[in-house]
Amino acid sequence: MNSVYHQAKFMLSASKLSEAPEDQGKEVAFAGRSNAGKSSAINTLTRQNSLARISKTPGRTQLLNFFEIDPIRKIVDLPGYGYAKVPLAVKKQWHQMMETYLHKRKALCGIILMMDIRHPLTDFDMQMIEWCEHTQLPLHILLTKADKLNYGAAKNTLFKVQKELSDIDVDVTLQLFSSLKKMGIDDAHHMLNQWFGLV
Repeated sequence: MNSVYHQAKFMLSASKLSEAPEDQGKEVAFAGRSNAGKSSAINTLTRQNSLARISKTPGRTQLLNFFEIDPIRKIVDLPGYGYAKVPLAVKKQWHQMMETYLHKRKALCGIILMMDIRHPLTDFDMQMIEWCEHTQLPLHILLTKADKLNYGAAKNTLFKVQKELSDIDVDVTLQLFSSLKKMGIDDAHHMLNQWFGLV
């Protein structure tokens, strides 16, 4: 079943919603700060080394990157946020595009939010969680780089974040994840399968 993700291929990059592929089928968007391991997670889950490229040019932070799983299912890599040295006007434009995408994209059926396990629940993370709450989009959180902590500490962080989000009025699930140690791949695939209707 999960082999479906290994055939993912890059479709296009869009700087605004009007450039996106047709709004049909099902889409899952991947979000996270630019240092949260988002590209690594996409590459790990699709078992490809360079499907999602880690860009060194700040300009790319403005783009929505679409990857086709099959004709009716897509993964969308949302712009990384946080470290990009871009002008305020560009950040505002990015913010607006994200909001438009999250509110208007009918194919969007869930958000996978990546948080570095050592720095969870940043302002950006909370903003994404609020957006999901507002649009009633199901949210699955990957606590990435879980290999950087020992298992006990990683589990404690998981429970702590779970507790913090217990009042959120939207379907939120979370798990430990490590691209380096290939940890949590089956759990993430299971969630994608549910959203994509592959179960």
